[in-house]
Amino acid sequence: MTMRRPWALPLVPLYWAGLCIKNALRAAGLSRIHRLTWPVISIGSLSAGGAGKTPVVIALANLLGAQGNTVDVLSRGYGRQSTEVAAVDPSVSSPTERFGDEPVLISSSTGLDVWVGADRHAAGLAAELAATQALSTTGIHLLDDGFQHRRLARNVDLVLVTAEDISDVLLPAGNRREPLSALNRAQVILLREEECAALEPRVRRYLRPNTPIWHIRRTLNVPQIPPADLLAFSGIARPQSFIDMLKACGLRVIDSVVFPDHHRYTADDMRRLAERLRTSTAQAFVTTEKDAVKITPELRNLLEAAGSLHVPRLGVDFAEPARVLAELEARCR
Repeated sequence: MTMRRPWALPLVPLYWAGLCIKNALRAAGLSRIHRLTWPVISIGSLSAGGAGKTPVVIALANLLGAQGNTVDVLSRGYGRQSTEVAAVDPSVSSPTERFGDEPVLISSSTGLDVWVGADRHAAGLAAELAATQALSTTGIHLLDDGFQHRRLARNVDLVLVTAEDISDVLLPAGNRREPLSALNRAQVILLREEECAALEPRVRRYLRPNTPIWHIRRTLNVPQIPPADLLAFSGIARPQSFIDMLKACGLRVIDSVVFPDHHRYTADDMRRLAERLRTSTAQAFVTTEKDAVKITPELRNLLEAAGSLHVPRLGVDFAEPARVLAELEARCR
């Protein structure tokens, strides 16, 4: 059992009570649900972060787009300075401050339209209006991190489950937003291929009969990184997972610096990292794609005064892409 904040354990019953009240209001029909014209596919998880939803969103967007579908992504844009609806433009100055790090990463990786807003229904309406003006009459919305955003109706609820989710506890002591019993709402479960043998029997007990389980493969693309001792840094929910993947690829990570999830980097951060490299035996930096989109050219220059920065790409593939497409088409028809 994972307990990130043991001091918060007495607060878990209060959090649980809040969940129960929300669920009771929904069951009584007192929580309004909004619908969009296009089908909505939600990609979510039980955890507050770190499950790896963003690479799955990118993989699914690419898979659906390759079939000729018009696809966009609706995201909250966690950490952005505004709650208003906006279309992500990675080319503007400080895009992650305006749109959030994950939406910028998704937009840069796929080239698709990504819309951010605290109100995902409003974001979807704006996306559909923009598509109509561009003479695209139908498409598919991907709802990023949408399992708990139940005010927007969806055709499919895809839920990514990891071994760490299973062993975690509820907020605020842990990082899980809902109990495992919430998986009963899922229409499709996603498991990492290397974890499926151990997790599938444990997950099945919480699912409705015949709920499909899809397997995903994760690969870290690191050909640009030279053989050197590395200093890894990141501001993600599960930094050790990133370090473990680097080491599994044969990279020599001898030091690491961890920042809070969604950390907004400053010049002082870069100077501190540069000094850390100079006082260690490491010769270069390595960080995640999610962190890299927040490092402006000016910040990168400060960092690379001490050593080169390398950014491996985390890719996700579906073990059975034809099955994924067929089942999504059936549910979105």
